[in-house]
Amino acid sequence: MKKSYFIFTLFLITISVSAQKISYSVSFPNILHHEAQIAVVAEGIPQQSLVFRMSRSSPGRYATHEFGKNVYDVKAFDKAGKTVLVNRVDGDVYTVPSYKGYVKLEYTLYANYADGTYAGIDISGVHLNMPASFMWVKGADKVPIYVEFELPNKNWHIATQLKPGNTANSFYAPGLQYFMDSPVRMANIISKKWELTNPDGKKYDFELALDAKAADSSVQSFANKVKRITQEAQAVFGELPNYDYGKYVFLASINPYVKGDGMEHRNSTMISLPIVFSDNNGLLEVFAHEFFHCWNVERIRPKTIEPFNFEKSNMSDGLWCAEGFTQYYGNLIMRRAEFDDDASFVGTISSLINTKINTPGARRFSPIEVSKHAVFVDAGVAVDKTNYSNMYTSYYPYGAAIALALDLELRTKFSNLSVDGYMTALWKKFGKTEIAYSMEGLEEVLSNYTGNKTFASNFFTKYIFGHEPYDYATPLKQAGIILKQPQLGKAWWGNIRYTDANNLTIQNNTSIGTPIYNAGLDVDDKIVELNDMAVSKSSQVDSIIRTYKPGDKIKIGYLHRGEKQITELTFSESPVYQAILFEKDGLPLSPEIIAFRKKWMGSKIQ
Repeated sequence: MKKSYFIFTLFLITISVSAQKISYSVSFPNILHHEAQIAVVAEGIPQQSLVFRMSRSSPGRYATHEFGKNVYDVKAFDKAGKTVLVNRVDGDVYTVPSYKGYVKLEYTLYANYADGTYAGIDISGVHLNMPASFMWVKGADKVPIYVEFELPNKNWHIATQLKPGNTANSFYAPGLQYFMDSPVRMANIISKKWELTNPDGKKYDFELALDAKAADSSVQSFANKVKRITQEAQAVFGELPNYDYGKYVFLASINPYVKGDGMEHRNSTMISLPIVFSDNNGLLEVFAHEFFHCWNVERIRPKTIEPFNFEKSNMSDGLWCAEGFTQYYGNLIMRRAEFDDDASFVGTISSLINTKINTPGARRFSPIEVSKHAVFVDAGVAVDKTNYSNMYTSYYPYGAAIALALDLELRTKFSNLSVDGYMTALWKKFGKTEIAYSMEGLEEVLSNYTGNKTFASNFFTKYIFGHEPYDYATPLKQAGIILKQPQLGKAWWGNIRYTDANNLTIQNNTSIGTPIYNAGLDVDDKIVELNDMAVSKSSQVDSIIRTYKPGDKIKIGYLHRGEKQITELTFSESPVYQAILFEKDGLPLSPEIIAFRKKWMGSKIQ
């Protein structure tokens, strides 16, 4: 009797859940002025009142964005089409206080900023990032979602990772998290497809859905290059993720009318580049970076952003790994795919080393600390001045510099170990299982991968929880790369930007520890004299500095808020490093160096 009652109760619950449904319809009656009409129908939701809201954050972004500002003309109706009371209780929150199993909410969306975070509506194409476009029902996260688009142009096609529906231009998502993570591009799309196979024999479809003015042959050539990127990334992990609907889509808008961005999603990426399309290797790095994300961050995911909260900023301690290690691999895959040469990759190494060694944020704060600051800097909007140049370094290059350090450590201290192997271990532990990780979990995997708990603990203590300097020079020699400081012996007072060549007003915060900072000058100060000689052009300043050497002193006259100040500055020398290939410096390449480079930078496609 109890068992029968339990089964009957479970049956009723199943029927109740299956009756719940959220449906969107989207049309563009005023597309000339960048507007869409959106209706959302909520049916069978077990609530007596409904809360509809716009998001304040978007997957892949960590700061807040006020998407609600572009929503207006909000109305609600019952099943008979009669008006229902809807209250605006906050800037982006609307309530239907009397809900009886069905309500249709209609609104106008204005969208004229096509990138990975926002949305764009135009007769040239429609570009929808879901959090910037769709109101959603609070408390109905698991309810299935259906959406149907009315195409404003019969020649357009729709590209998205959403599952195709039963009718033309209709799509499905299993719940809110997937729906909000599924951008849509509608335009006269050029489509190129290929297929990759996993070791278990399972095949996956890939599509480059390109919105650009381009010859078909040029797009095909570019798609072939993107395919190679997917193959090199697959080779890092040994397999592709299990894409939910058997497909991965590159949504790419490469034209002068979008804004520059690349944004990862679970089974797709939205890439927008405001340039004229050409079959150019220089465009590929963003594809390499964003595709690597379908493992790292979409599935190998920090606990701190799981699940993603659409109502607020999303602070994470793991962006140095999620974004930074992905940044490292974006460049490394470009080299492995032979779209960059050794010299180009070594130029990237120079930049990463200088990020770790010479930026105040990386010298003063750990990767974890700068990751947490993303809630303010990740495309966040502010009008007041900040001191970021002295207390923040982007977790993208900072994390990539840590990835480089770990790769060098593993390759030089352990036999046949590398960051490739570490990422594969993270994939098996956290990615395939989709168990979100903690910092301790990342350290534990490194310990297990190396079989050396002390090594893992020391590395995390020094470079992840801490911010100690790392000696890149020694391990790089095994790769035939030498580190030099090309400005040694030359007078230097810091990196300064002026208003222009004829106005010596300082435009950036001076950097802590530099001679100009120590002398007391800062942003908005205007240099007017050097050693009592009037100066007004940057060329004059450069000529004077060239007559000095490190340790020399100079008297500076400057205006601070209109008041003349006099100070003394002691020159030092630039700490900037440059990585140089042995062969460029006239040094021989041993067989060991050649083998090291091949294992590190060579193609991994079997």
